[in-house]
Amino acid sequence: MKNRAFYMTELKKLEMNEIDMPVAKEGEVVVKLEYVGICGSDVHYLEYGRIGDFVVDGDFILGHECAGEVVELGPGVKHLKVGDRVALEPGVTCGQCEFCKSGKYNLCPDVQFLATPPYHGCLMDYMAFPENMAFKLPDNVSSEEGALVEPLAVGLHAAAQGGIKLGDRVVILGAGCIGLVTLLACKAYGATDIVVVDIIEKRLEAAKKLGASLVINAKQENVLDVIAALTDGQGVDKVIETAGSEHTVKQTPYLVKRGGTIVLVGLAAKDIIDFDFMQIMFKEADIKSVFRYRNLYPAAIGAIAGGKIDVKGIVTHEFNFEDTQKAFDFVINNKEDVVKAVIKMG
Repeated sequence: MKNRAFYMTELKKLEMNEIDMPVAKEGEVVVKLEYVGICGSDVHYLEYGRIGDFVVDGDFILGHECAGEVVELGPGVKHLKVGDRVALEPGVTCGQCEFCKSGKYNLCPDVQFLATPPYHGCLMDYMAFPENMAFKLPDNVSSEEGALVEPLAVGLHAAAQGGIKLGDRVVILGAGCIGLVTLLACKAYGATDIVVVDIIEKRLEAAKKLGASLVINAKQENVLDVIAALTDGQGVDKVIETAGSEHTVKQTPYLVKRGGTIVLVGLAAKDIIDFDFMQIMFKEADIKSVFRYRNLYPAAIGAIAGGKIDVKGIVTHEFNFEDTQKAFDFVINNKEDVVKAVIKMG
């Protein structure tokens, strides 16, 4: 068996190389990967070579949204067997720090997260991974859906951080992949009136198909005016920012109602942004933030299996593994046409 991997060798350039077959250590399984999603962070690393303090140094393998089939068991594996299909949760934590022990393991300072330097990602045929981070997929959940569990977990965490409940009115700023899975999560949590805002028409069309009550093209309409008119000037219960735009972050205090909640999900290019905290004070509004997710893979898989959430609708483009360079080129050069791209492994 061959194990091929795509390495980022320089900005915007990927090369396929053959690498060693992995060997499952204690508590690990070897997985033959079947689908890998292309995340915005992968694209950002390929274009710019860094995200904040995480800098690509040397040849680097991208990809962290993945699912596949177990082909080998290491010593001590108890709950999986060869032939099981699994979705891999990409962050392996220390298990010993206060955050791990308190259940907030997404905040572990020593996490080894796929495709976050210096840790290679999963754009390869075979990889070894801890059994306790490999979640079995039911027969009615495809491996493609399994690769989408990772972004869905972000959306579910955003909805949970916002305390979304039955009857909530929600504004989601940004209709990229994370904005759309947040839309799906909010619907599953019971929100009944969800407005999605973006400047790319294809993304807004996808949001409408996935169940948004209303979509707003911010290039064509004043978002603050539209929401004020819809709510008699009161604002909405929950505002979730997923675009990672300085402009949309600044809008959040004016969109949220008194006693409401703002959830910040997107990572803006600027670390320090002018923000109207007086609005927050007058409204006694909460501000929550999201860093990845925690304890949500079983719930996400269960929601897909039970028909509560349909993630397939966010995928707009699929590429073969051999065409990985072409896939990334297409995503980089057609950002207004791509909502979510996935790679079908060989």
